[in-house]
Amino acid sequence: MVPHLITALTGPINELEQRILDSMPAIERWFRLEWMEHTPPFYSSVDIRNAGFKLAPVDTNLFPGGWNNLTEQMLPLAVQAAMAAIEKICPEARNLLIVPENHSRNTFYLANVMQLQRIFNMAGLNVRIGSVSPEIKKATTITLPHGESITLEPVIRTKRRLGLKNFDPCTILLNNDLSAGAPGILEELYEQYLLPPLHAGWSVRRKSRHFQSYEEVSKRFGKMLGIDPWLINPLFTKVEGVDFNEGVGLEELQTAVDATLTKVRRKYKEYGINEKPWVIVKPDNGTYGMGIMTVRDAKELDDLNRKTRNKMAVIKDGQVVHDVIVQEGVLTRERVQEAVAEPVVYMMDRYVVGGFYRMHAERGTDENLNAPGASYVPLAFEHSTHLPQPGARPGASAPNRFYMYGVIARLAMLASSYELEATDPNAEVYD
Repeated sequence: MVPHLITALTGPINELEQRILDSMPAIERWFRLEWMEHTPPFYSSVDIRNAGFKLAPVDTNLFPGGWNNLTEQMLPLAVQAAMAAIEKICPEARNLLIVPENHSRNTFYLANVMQLQRIFNMAGLNVRIGSVSPEIKKATTITLPHGESITLEPVIRTKRRLGLKNFDPCTILLNNDLSAGAPGILEELYEQYLLPPLHAGWSVRRKSRHFQSYEEVSKRFGKMLGIDPWLINPLFTKVEGVDFNEGVGLEELQTAVDATLTKVRRKYKEYGINEKPWVIVKPDNGTYGMGIMTVRDAKELDDLNRKTRNKMAVIKDGQVVHDVIVQEGVLTRERVQEAVAEPVVYMMDRYVVGGFYRMHAERGTDENLNAPGASYVPLAFEHSTHLPQPGARPGASAPNRFYMYGVIARLAMLASSYELEATDPNAEVYD
C-alpha cells in the first residue's frame, strides 16, 4: 500500500526520491562517518510532511510514545536495535527500569509502555516499570484495552541509585519528556545509565535549537547530494517574550510571521509552486501537539479570540508559553483512506525500526494532525525500509518511498545528536 498523493506523482519529490536512491551508497557511508563522530539519541520519532514538492521533518520526539502503533512485523527490527543500543552502553546489563509519564491512567499511553517492556525483554533484559508519580504508592496493576495488564511500581531512591523493591537496574529508560522539569529523584544518578539524559527533556530542550542543528545537517547533506537544502528543511525563526493572554510580544510575532511568509513565497516562486504559503506557530519547548496554530497572514494575529489565546498560552503540565517558533508550514499531500495523513518514523539507536501514518479525517492539508481525533495506520513494511527497489519508477514503490522517509528521519536524528552535545552540562569544554 503506497498512500496516494493528491498531486500527480511528478515534480521535485520524485526527482528527490531518484537522487536519494541513486546516491544510496554515498548516503549510507555519510551516515556511517557521522555516527563515528556523534552519538545518536537512544530512541526517537520524527513527524514528516510530504508536500509533493518538498519533504521535511516538522517535529522530533526524543521520548517517543506510540510504540504500540508499530506492527508485529516491525518488532524484530526494534529488538535488534535495542540489543545494539544496550550493548553499546552497558553490555553487562541485566535489569532495565522504565520510568513512564505520570498520567498513569491513560491506557493507550500505557499500551506503548508495555510494548517497550516487551521489546527490551526480548532483547534479553529483566524489565519493570517504575513510576515517579506521587499517585503510585504501591504496586498497581492496570488492565489495558486489549485485555493485557501492566504493573506500575513506586520508585525507591537510595543515596546514589534508583530502583524498585528487590530490583536494582543498571539502566533507566525515561519515557517521560520532563515537561514540568526534572524531578529531583532523577538527579545525580552517577552509578546508573539514564537514557535519554535529563537535558533531552523539555525543561532544557528547545525546538529552535533542534531546527538550527537540522538546518546545519540539511546544508551539508544537500551539498553532498547536489540539491537545494530547502527541499528537505522547513524555514523557521524564534520569537522570545510572548504572552498571549496579555497580548505582549505579538508585534514581534507578526513581524516574524511576515518575514517567514515572504521567504517561503520567494521559494514558491522560484520553483513555480502555485500554493498559498502559511506558517505554524508553536511553543519552543513542549509536545503532545499542544499550543499550535496555523497562520496564513500576519494580520490574523491582530484579533485572536480568547479561546485561541488560552490554547496558545499554556501547554502540557500547565507550562506557560513565553517563547515560540514560527515554522514554515509544509503541506501534506498524502491520504490514507481519504483522510489527510503524515508519516511518523521510529528509530532506536541509529536504526529505523518502523513507523505509521498519523491521519485525521477532520483536518486539512495545512493543519497540525497531532490532535484529538487522530488515528494511526502502520506503514506497510512488507518489504523492509532498508531494501529499496532500484529501477522502480519514482513514486511507484512503497519501499523506495519509505527508504526516503527513513533518510529524512535519520537526518533529524543526527540533528538531535548535535543538539544534545551542545546542551550537555557534563560536556568537556576545550579552549
